[in-house]
Amino acid sequence: MKMPDKPIYITSPLLPSLEDLNRELKIIFSSKQLTNMGNYHNLLEQKLKDVLKLKGSLSLFNNGTIALMIALKVLNLAQGSEVITTPWTFAATPHCIVWNNLKPVFCDIKRDSMCIDPSQIEKHITKNTSAILGVHVYGFACDVEKIETIAKKYNLKVIYDAAHAFSSEIDAIGIGNFGDISMFSFHATKLFNTIEGGALAYPDKNLERQIYNFRNFGIRNEELVEEVGINGKLNELQAAVGLLNLKLFENEKQKRAKLKDFYDKTLSKIIGITIPKLASNIKNSYQYYPIIIENNFWTSRNELYDILRKVNIFTRKYFYPLCSDYECYKNLPSANAENLPVANELKNKVLCIPFYGDLPISIAEFICYKIAGN
Repeated sequence: MKMPDKPIYITSPLLPSLEDLNRELKIIFSSKQLTNMGNYHNLLEQKLKDVLKLKGSLSLFNNGTIALMIALKVLNLAQGSEVITTPWTFAATPHCIVWNNLKPVFCDIKRDSMCIDPSQIEKHITKNTSAILGVHVYGFACDVEKIETIAKKYNLKVIYDAAHAFSSEIDAIGIGNFGDISMFSFHATKLFNTIEGGALAYPDKNLERQIYNFRNFGIRNEELVEEVGINGKLNELQAAVGLLNLKLFENEKQKRAKLKDFYDKTLSKIIGITIPKLASNIKNSYQYYPIIIENNFWTSRNELYDILRKVNIFTRKYFYPLCSDYECYKNLPSANAENLPVANELKNKVLCIPFYGDLPISIAEFICYKIAGN
């Protein structure tokens, strides 16, 4: 098989046609409203509520990190209190905890879903615990029922980082309906994007006013400032991209579903490869395609990463290093490797391979060919 003549990356951004985008830009430029919750922004909020099957409210943000920071802020968690979370996530998750003057406490993950393990949560709960922050990693849903049971038992708030989980569902219920608040990311690498962007979904509509304030400097009108807020607003140009991409993402999902089927059938035949499987009641977001390189595979995960890189295939070691390995967190008691045996095992075994709708099947075949040791 022939090596690709250009780099093949782990994902490729979903983009509207320039013709369609230019049509919308002309309207925006004519209106001269480029930001501050304009017509495109407000229309995108409404459409996303429908697409995500939300029963509560949704608020747009300029990125997922700012959204998650505000999610933690609006729940009014006690300053200095502890938030139980996972080390198997992007850096923004624990960073947002710390930026709110809260303390991350790392809990181990389940091997099948790589989401936070509910059976390990209770041992981390202390009198200082205020919340649980789960991550629907790769779009694989957390065990929301068990987490909710624990939260109610100890009177804790529940936040979900749903950055990977756009359009994921549990029992046909939109994933943003669970917990007290969920954050979605609309970064260019995500299934649905606004180039940069994000949103908060929350069942309690009473949070809407304060979330609006926090993302808009605390300003209500020309003469009234109600909160100490920051700038978290999504602009009209990015909202226009989002509205156009909403017309495209279902087709993108269908393409990814077909690619997943090909990968599943081909890679499952290779000794030493484990393909994580979703529970039957969970609808996949098709955000990433992770594989686990087991001990009986013909080489190590790191060596496979290097081999593929040499032939223009750029994979990602999601997530290596663990957040608990970072210099800023490694000295936390909960970051001890003995506390996180599953995460520390998998950090050297998981590899996410190129996964997007426009990936040619010939390239997917080449990737599998190389993974098989050819």
